[in-house]
Amino acid sequence: MKQVMNSSRKKDFDQQRLAVLRMEMDYELAVLFEAIQEKNEDIQNNSKKKLEKIREELLRLKAL
Repeated sequence: MKQVMNSSRKKDFDQQRLAVLRMEMDYELAVLFEAIQEKNEDIQNNSKKKLEKIREELLRLKAL
């Protein structure tokens, strides 16, 4: 019974984390879009790095 509860909690946490990551990804894509329009390479590079980290975590969570 304890294992079932722990499994359920982990699943709920993973679903919440996926939702947060998707929101972070949407925001960061908007930041990147603005930086591209403004031709600001520093912000573009920072945004791309953040998006790569988000991508890696999304892949890790979906692989579970």
